[in-house]
Amino acid sequence: DLQICQHRAPTCCTKKMEESYQAAVRRERTQSIQALNFELKYMIVGHITAFQEAFESLLRFAENRTSSLFEKAYRPMAKEAADPVKELFTDISLYILGAETTVESAVLRFFDSLFPLVYSRLINPGITDLSEDYTECLRLTRQDINPFGHYSKNMVTELSKSLWASRMLSQALSLGIEVINTTEHAALTKECSRALVKMQYCPHCQGLTLIRPCVGYCLNVMRGCLASVSELDAQWREFISTLEYLTNEMAASHDLEIALSGIWNSINEAILHAQLNGPQLSATVDKVCGQPKQQEGNLSSANIVPVKEVTETQTFMMAHTSLNNKRREFISYMKRSRTFYASVAERLCDGDLVMRDSSTCWNGEDVV
Repeated sequence: DLQICQHRAPTCCTKKMEESYQAAVRRERTQSIQALNFELKYMIVGHITAFQEAFESLLRFAENRTSSLFEKAYRPMAKEAADPVKELFTDISLYILGAETTVESAVLRFFDSLFPLVYSRLINPGITDLSEDYTECLRLTRQDINPFGHYSKNMVTELSKSLWASRMLSQALSLGIEVINTTEHAALTKECSRALVKMQYCPHCQGLTLIRPCVGYCLNVMRGCLASVSELDAQWREFISTLEYLTNEMAASHDLEIALSGIWNSINEAILHAQLNGPQLSATVDKVCGQPKQQEGNLSSANIVPVKEVTETQTFMMAHTSLNNKRREFISYMKRSRTFYASVAERLCDGDLVMRDSSTCWNGEDVV
């Protein structure tokens, strides 16, 4: 009653043993593909981790730098500016990790929140009644009167370019892991599991437990079983090219590190622009939002303090260099894996599975 290991000679197998062999080949096929995938997956996961750690480190550096700008130069609003600053960098982080948001909405929301503070603490420091309605009016007015000049739009442009490449790379790496995981758990067809049993276990039914499959026979069986996996070859090659393009983009005009480290300077220039145009802004705001309550003997506008660039760039430059080196190593490794899906069958047959150094091997029917 054997279905797979049918042979003219007497056999020591039963139908139940054939079923056990089918379960065994499924398990072994999954394990052997997992072993092949391990190095590639380890490399991608390692790079995702390194990328995220370096990115978080750069983000913290940029956020601390921006916070210290308010502490040193714009102390009257430093405490109230803490939340908008935190929100801005959280939004940037979420964007890179693939959230449904845009750099433009994050930056403009930040400047919407910043304008009421700049207006009431720096341009008109005598305002005492900053009601919810008045604050909201200032937020909405920001979009019409553009108090920060071209600096807010420039910041959107600079960040969008660099963060886009980082976001795409982050998503591409996650996609790579997803593809590898999917191929590990691809179901075997009935024909494939029967062919694998015939190749690996049918000799056992005749007591030939040490004989192994012939190389050509193994390749034919594996290529048939892995036809759906090898179809990924063209797309995988394209995927590697995309990774190469994105890493080059990040290292060139879309440099994430330079864009993040320049945020504090863009914000500083934007605030200085608003202060220099304070009288015109006040006249427009009074028409639109009305005049708020002032303290007696209106205080003079806070002194404009241009901030010189902070010099704590050594750790930043080290992180920058380290990230660039990691990118180069990673893309060099990934380029070597271009043929990964085209050569899975060859690599599965290139081990202990087949008979290499003997004059006899199993061809699916007999020992030859």
